[in-house]
Amino acid sequence: MTDQLYQDNFPHMTPAWSRIFNFVAERAEGAYIYTDDGKKLLDFTSGIGVTNTGHCHPKVVEAIREQAGLFLHAQSNIVIHKPMLQLIDELRKIVPPSIDSFYFANSGAEALENAVKIARGATGRQNIIVFNGSFHGRTAQTMALTTSKTGYRTGFGPLPAGIYVSPFPYAFNMKMSEEQASQYALDQLEYLLASQTAPKDTAAILIESVLGEGGYIVPPTSFMKGLRDICDKHGIMLIFDEVQSGFGRTGKWFALEHFGVVPDIITAAKGIASGMPLSGVFTRTEIMKKLDVGSIGGTYGGNAVACAAGVATIRAMKEEKMLENAAERGIQLMMGIRKLQEEYPQIGDVRGKGLMVGTEFIVDGTQAKAKPLVKEVIHKAEEKGMLLLSCGTYDNTLRWIPPLNVTSQQINDGLNIFGEALKESV
Repeated sequence: MTDQLYQDNFPHMTPAWSRIFNFVAERAEGAYIYTDDGKKLLDFTSGIGVTNTGHCHPKVVEAIREQAGLFLHAQSNIVIHKPMLQLIDELRKIVPPSIDSFYFANSGAEALENAVKIARGATGRQNIIVFNGSFHGRTAQTMALTTSKTGYRTGFGPLPAGIYVSPFPYAFNMKMSEEQASQYALDQLEYLLASQTAPKDTAAILIESVLGEGGYIVPPTSFMKGLRDICDKHGIMLIFDEVQSGFGRTGKWFALEHFGVVPDIITAAKGIASGMPLSGVFTRTEIMKKLDVGSIGGTYGGNAVACAAGVATIRAMKEEKMLENAAERGIQLMMGIRKLQEEYPQIGDVRGKGLMVGTEFIVDGTQAKAKPLVKEVIHKAEEKGMLLLSCGTYDNTLRWIPPLNVTSQQINDGLNIFGEALKESV
């Protein structure tokens, strides 16, 4: 039946939606996906950093089932529902103390759209600064904010104006030390403010706390602190995009905790609700009060079932010490990859925080030539029972995104499969 279903309907899935794998999933549990033909796959993609608690975590599933029998949809302009209040209560315990106002939407892109609106509305300024390699979404506004690949933007212009791009401190690519890259990027940002968008015209500086689609690159602490200083000096809003790096992915609730820097606005999505569509914009009440009532909103934002899943997600992560596990398993994973790096010089760099780990490949000294190798490794790994994804402008970086409750044995299994895939691919 499934074969016929696939044959009849797969051709009608839009070809504009890119595909990496073509199996049909039957079910998923924990760190595994089970296909309809009986194959068991170790999922180190987590739905691109979404199922941080693993697939179908029982506490999240139970919360969804219970809430589905109470309220499926309670529109936030009309009905105040308990799951949203409970989610705010849980969030207040894990965000920086100064962040005390919470707005909910459905997707990461929608959160970023609203973050830009809030920054512009609160400052009365129009321009936004982003960084090379950024990914903030695929809507019209967020396409303009995204610079990781031209494929996300080509053919869709003209895009919204008022976006300026500054270098990201990508030390490995720049062939610099982290501190050299940090200083260079800060100098170039100051130059941008002097040459293209004056501070009095600049509403916000927007950055991913860890560069995601652009290559899983952790910025130096000095750079993040430098951004805060520049924003404070000029009255510019600092926005941290934590859509992929948030909710325990880096071993902290939010990656910003690694830098000791508090932004004015945080955007979140992906791991917030273990797979239910939910996102958020977290900021200060004093900022939100500068907006006209009704200037932000949406029909499905803060859906009751999604909020219930968000509450259960945070509680499960606390109860089962998933952040601590992410930090420990991340060290195990990076040590294992670095051991393989000694054998395979094609692995140019291994980097990351917690279970947000990037393995960048270089062939003949270039990034672009490594793309076919990375693609081959991904498909060899799938054949052997593990799912991985690529990232980076040239798709030459493997990104490791296991669930935060992954076991030591599952990490070892993944490393063994990776080693075998490497051996057959180089």
